[in-house]
Amino acid sequence: MYSYNYYQNGFDMRNNNSVDLYSPEEGYNKGNMFANLYSEYKNYKPKELNANNEKEAMFLELSRYAFALHDIKLYLDVNKEDNSMIELYNDYNIKLNNLIREYESKYGMVENNNWPWEGGNI
Repeated sequence: MYSYNYYQNGFDMRNNNSVDLYSPEEGYNKGNMFANLYSEYKNYKPKELNANNEKEAMFLELSRYAFALHDIKLYLDVNKEDNSMIELYNDYNIKLNNLIREYESKYGMVENNNWPWEGGNI
């Protein structure tokens, strides 16, 4: 887990609280990057996602970083001056762009509407 300090409503909470983040993989599996906001439902354990081939593995990794960026962006909408989260966002954005370039060089364009539940293939 990653730990980041943050400010809220002008009050310095760095000494009292920190933002605990899951890795992109764990956050994607749980549907929440923020450990302090995640609450398990009874004995439910999120399923570990596994890829069957290299293409699926690359797409899964790409999806994890896209999810992490989206969740962190929502946090930054409210906490605009959290420099450590901005830095993490920028790092993940670079990683995602590199993953997209690598995926597209091997398999073609990443399509937004190519989801398995819509009848598409990954």
